[in-house]
Amino acid sequence: MSGIGITKRFVTFVAVLGTAGILSACSQQGDGVGHRDPHEDVNRRTHEFNLAVDRNLYQPASNAYGKGLSRGTRKGIGRVASNFALPGRVVNNLLQLDLEGAARNSFRFLINSTLGFGGIGDPAGNDFGLEEEQTDFGETLYKWGFGEGRYVELPFVGPSTERHTVGRAVDLFTNPLGYALDSPENLLSPSAQLFARIGDRYEYASTIDALLYESEDSYAQSRNLYLQNRRYQLGLEVTEEETDEIDALFEELYGE
Repeated sequence: MSGIGITKRFVTFVAVLGTAGILSACSQQGDGVGHRDPHEDVNRRTHEFNLAVDRNLYQPASNAYGKGLSRGTRKGIGRVASNFALPGRVVNNLLQLDLEGAARNSFRFLINSTLGFGGIGDPAGNDFGLEEEQTDFGETLYKWGFGEGRYVELPFVGPSTERHTVGRAVDLFTNPLGYALDSPENLLSPSAQLFARIGDRYEYASTIDALLYESEDSYAQSRNLYLQNRRYQLGLEVTEEETDEIDALFEELYGE
């Protein structure tokens, strides 16, 4: 790739990073219990749209994908997708000043990209004990002090918050592989991510179907589950009330 091409993409990344900071600054509502959903009517319409997309696209595609490939092959593709995502995680580690996490994810990427044949295998985890440290730009914004903002449901994506939405957008540009590889090689990472997501839809079909199609209010259940899980991922304390809500959800879904 030419130096000019790399420079243009780097400038784009810096511009996106600056825009993300401005957008996040407009939503300084902090993290906490409950939910802030002032646009629930719009979100519910988006949720109905997402249900239709899942029913007519994701669900049949995942069934064909899952039945057409062995579980081992699907898991291998998932590991490749995870491996390709590591350089972007390293960028976020560095932006969070998490040098230990950046080193762990870097060595994991180098080992699995070579000894693991691009990530199909996991010698970094199995032989060297280097487990992946998951992070994203939404977490970076959290570490920088930006609040989670209002709850939103995104078309095709699903539950999110304003902060996580900005993070998702920026993460499209944070992976150095997108700058280092020419087309069409730079499409390997997003393609693997797409197939991994379809594989997950098949792998967890019973849970997803129960949540989306069997719960009394799938919108509210999805919102609560997402918010509590996301806050837990960020290391925020989950209250006893929220824990009870999760227990009630699983009791409704599975009768346990």
